[in-house]
Amino acid sequence: MGQPVREYLLTLCVTAAVAYLLTGPVRKFAIAAGAMPEIRARDVHREPTPRLGGIAMFGGLCAGLLVASHLTNLKSVFENSAEPRALLSGAALIWVLGVLDDKWGVDALVKLGGQMIAAAVMVLQGLTILWIPIPGVGNVSLSPWQGTLLTVALVVITINAVNFVDGLDGLASGMVCIAAAAFFMYTYRMWFGYGIEAAAPATLFSVVLMGMCLGFLPHNMHPARIFMGDSGSMLIGLVLAAGAVSVTGQVDPDLLNQKAGGLREAVHAMVPVYIPLLLPLTVIAVPIADLVLAVVRRTWNGQSPFAADRGHLHHRLLEIGHSHSRAVLIMYFWSALIAFGAVAYSVNNASVWVVLLIVLLSAIGLVLLLLPRFRPRAPRWAEWMVPPRYRRRRVTPAASGAAERAEDAGETGEDAAVPEPAGAGAPGRASGAAREPVPAGLHGATAIGDRSRFPARGGAGTHR
Repeated sequence: MGQPVREYLLTLCVTAAVAYLLTGPVRKFAIAAGAMPEIRARDVHREPTPRLGGIAMFGGLCAGLLVASHLTNLKSVFENSAEPRALLSGAALIWVLGVLDDKWGVDALVKLGGQMIAAAVMVLQGLTILWIPIPGVGNVSLSPWQGTLLTVALVVITINAVNFVDGLDGLASGMVCIAAAAFFMYTYRMWFGYGIEAAAPATLFSVVLMGMCLGFLPHNMHPARIFMGDSGSMLIGLVLAAGAVSVTGQVDPDLLNQKAGGLREAVHAMVPVYIPLLLPLTVIAVPIADLVLAVVRRTWNGQSPFAADRGHLHHRLLEIGHSHSRAVLIMYFWSALIAFGAVAYSVNNASVWVVLLIVLLSAIGLVLLLLPRFRPRAPRWAEWMVPPRYRRRRVTPAASGAAERAEDAGETGEDAAVPEPAGAGAPGRASGAAREPVPAGLHGATAIGDRSRFPARGGAGTHR
């Protein structure tokens, strides 16, 4: 393992450790500060959950950059480029805006203006797009105004795309972590593989972003103990956009071709030229698609593009019958397929096997989408490694018939009366009374419906 890899690994571990250790105290602070909004109509969770998880993620960002600035190879990034300082300045602004929104709520237009200001601050410190490769034209230099507008637009779109996809436990942090991992593989190859030093800041941003997400993810997996809130979703969206801006507008594609050995074939030569433009879009393809569909849907219905609803991709996965965890894993799958597929194609675009593998995995993903009620059962010897819902049930012959009827009714969405054991009924309910019918189209594995893992409590905001 080379020295740069060890330094990146150390930066990743420090960032993840700080984010992980800070999340617990931040959760207690959020509860004490009252940053626990009531359940909204579009929410999936059942209990008020504290937000402000972005505080811990911002702490991890600062710790990662601080450690990297003192390492032998990575400190050159801070000496030769102002981009890390630009990232930290913009991240601080967007983080403060997100904290205010998580606690008191901020108008959508005010947040949009704050996002533009944070992007403009990064542009003023040198983190901007200088040129873009255009098909059929080549490498086109941009004027300062053109570069500023394009940079601000890319940052704002990425921030809102990540913010829009943050609707299920662990979804946004996991998808961004996958995108950052794919981005790191590409930028690391550019820096240490081809010797292009301009890719160094984007490589560092990707490692720090992975650490932020990995450190927060254990606290945010279903059922989440804390949400990242806008302070976290906008923050990781800005860091992801900063890496995309750096590698797209700072790295000269012609230099990449020269370092790679020149042009071999006309068709193959086009790929390394345009990959820096396409890869930042592929790593956020799923959030961008969700953002575009949301804007079109709301505008078509006569609503504001900023009006919240339950029409996002993850909401639709729940509505067709996927469980909470399975919906998140499906989104992970598609994000990884698109991001790593683009990276693999950029490395070896002449191989047909790369395209065939992507097509095969896409077919597998479509099959998973069409089987929302399929629940695999693990073998007996592997049951200790899987969640309880994937284990085979051990029931007595007398109870097996009732259990099968209840499971069949849950899978088909039909009403069923499941007897309860004596003394297990709620107050005022006789033992053995039937449970409330499950709504059509839902089953026990879904994240929405009448069955909850939490005990019912009175008061507003405890249920949807």
